[in-house]
Amino acid sequence: MSKWVLATLTAALILTGCGNGAGNNRPPAETPGNNVQAQQNEPGKKLIEDPKAVELHLEELAASVDGVEAAHCVVIGNTAIVGLDVGGEVERSRVGTIKYAVAEAFRNDPYGIDAFVTADLDMSNRLAEIREDIVKGRPVAGFAEELADMIGRLVPQLPRYLSPVQPDPDAIDRVLQPIEGKSRGK
Repeated sequence: MSKWVLATLTAALILTGCGNGAGNNRPPAETPGNNVQAQQNEPGKKLIEDPKAVELHLEELAASVDGVEAAHCVVIGNTAIVGLDVGGEVERSRVGTIKYAVAEAFRNDPYGIDAFVTADLDMSNRLAEIREDIVKGRPVAGFAEELADMIGRLVPQLPRYLSPVQPDPDAIDRVLQPIEGKSRGK
């Protein structure tokens, strides 16, 4: 009898596994109450129509925060990037607090709410240089140069892929000859 039970169970498992035919892969039929639409509660980014005015506004707002010595802002399209100059002697934890305070000040500003705030000294200096290039009438070239400099710093140098430089024996002799000549003359 156990053979019959085992055979019946095996057949049932095989048949249920084969029941997933081509007709079963259809999506469910659309019903009238099945459409769900998401509604956005918060407004999107405010359109920046006058980038220079927004840059000045955000720089002044950031500089008004205690601990910020200067601020540099660049608007690219509809995005503002603000670099903070907090001084070199400020501790890392204090820098984070200052950056957070600037972000809080920006939170209630229609242009500042979507701005990127950085307190990296190198980034702040580069933003100032990009801003100078924009004022000089070279926005694209200035931005491209600074972007290339930033990427050059970010890309790691892998020692494994450096090809060793073979010393030139003649070059060593050319360097050592003047030195040896001076020591012989003494």
